Amino acid sequence: MNVDVAEVTDVTVVGAGPTGLMLASELALAGVRTRVLERRTEPQRDSRALTLHPRSVELMDQRGLLDRFLRLGRTVPGWHFAQLPTHLDFSALDSRHGYTLFIAQARTEELLAERARELGVVIERGYEVAGLRQDADGVDVEVRGQDGAVETTRTGYVVGCDGGRSVVRQSAGIAFPGTDETLTGVLGDFAAIDPDALDAARAGGVLVAPMEDGLTRLVLIDPERMRVPAAEPVTLEEFRASLTRMCGTDCGIADPRWLSRFGNATRLAAGYRSGRVLLAGDAAHIHFPAAGQGLNTGLQDAMNLGWKLAAAVNGWAPPGLLDSYDAERRPVGQLVTENTEVQTLLAELTLVRQYQRPGAALRKLFDELLGMEEVNRTLAARVSGLGIGYGAMTAGADPLVGRRMPDVGLKAVGSEAIRVYELLPAGRFVHLDLAGDDPDCGSAVTAGWGSRVTTVTVTGRDDHPDLDGVTEVLVRPDGHVAWATRTTGVVDRRAERRAALVAWAGAPA
Repeated sequence: MNVDVAEVTDVTVVGAGPTGLMLASELALAGVRTRVLERRTEPQRDSRALTLHPRSVELMDQRGLLDRFLRLGRTVPGWHFAQLPTHLDFSALDSRHGYTLFIAQARTEELLAERARELGVVIERGYEVAGLRQDADGVDVEVRGQDGAVETTRTGYVVGCDGGRSVVRQSAGIAFPGTDETLTGVLGDFAAIDPDALDAARAGGVLVAPMEDGLTRLVLIDPERMRVPAAEPVTLEEFRASLTRMCGTDCGIADPRWLSRFGNATRLAAGYRSGRVLLAGDAAHIHFPAAGQGLNTGLQDAMNLGWKLAAAVNGWAPPGLLDSYDAERRPVGQLVTENTEVQTLLAELTLVRQYQRPGAALRKLFDELLGMEEVNRTLAARVSGLGIGYGAMTAGADPLVGRRMPDVGLKAVGSEAIRVYELLPAGRFVHLDLAGDDPDCGSAVTAGWGSRVTTVTVTGRDDHPDLDGVTEVLVRPDGHVAWATRTTGVVDRRAERRAALVAWAGAPA
């Protein structure tokens, strides 16, 4: 089998779902030659996911894309946890975007594909990865085209965004430990439904979600059908029978546009990186779709990985930067898989006869706990993604390090930006001089790291408790804080600044 050297690219992204498209855009934004391979010949029409949670909304804001999404979605102030009556209150969290954006996955993919094309990314549909082999210098990827012929192409890195059955993960030999499916639910998108029956559906434990184009989504777990394998197709007759058993009515459903069965198999990749092969999204973690976290976790994987992989390709990544992707994101995947297992158990207990009474009592207790402000805020921060923080690289780092940078309003010399996130669309580091007492600060940063770091002197900003006493901040391209200091002495601060820039943005050019 010949290697087509003409097809050499820096990075091959396998999978053109939301995670793959987001990652390809981030790589292209940094000047990385990126190829996207997708086995489907057409974009996905059906939408398993329907939500962008607050942290994902913030990411779109940071790249200047949010207006596109807001035009096609609608906002709701919170979301459910295990479908308990008391919802998580996202509006109480520290964000300009304390809401869930209700938007079909198909629309999210359309917008992200549009973004990728604007940045010069070519999405090659009808191409399936059959296998790969890597060495110290790159990866040979076996690609099967629509005619069935297999060719081998050369690439610097491969990122598997190809779902739970990831060929990339399997070819790289990355283990995928976890638990097999023991429970399934069904969903249906219906063009015809009796609106007067929806209250009965909700009372019977059915999730009801109005969608675009006049469709209504129903999601349910039928105790009599919850052990049916996810691979078994769903029929309209089955759906009607389940609704009748659970709600006393079939809700007048007709004209189904999509019927699907899903399970609670839960797995987490043993590692998100193996040499020149990396994983993101469902290729790295799968779980029951509780509280709508899967797509959001994948987008946040892509945002974390994009700039780090670009730094490696472009030759300036400091030691350990690319490995920090696994160190930062795999624990997040662990948290998500664990909380979805908890939510699934809270739902399943009431469906098993011998556990119905204690299960109902446990759900009541959890619901009462959600009524407590601190508990609600803690769980809301986890599900929304706003509570995610990454450990500091060095001991004694400022408490702000690793956390989301607050999107405070500001005035900056030579910039039209009026808040922090408006400084991030270029996908570069942003250095904020909040003290303004070092006349050489900006020139020193620009001279050594001008191609990687945007530096601004802030002349005024909104108050925020996390920024009290902070004199300088280095914000990562993904909006998390790389370095912050409260040192007031200019000479000492210069030394800290240089060390932080070298540690994060590499050696000076």
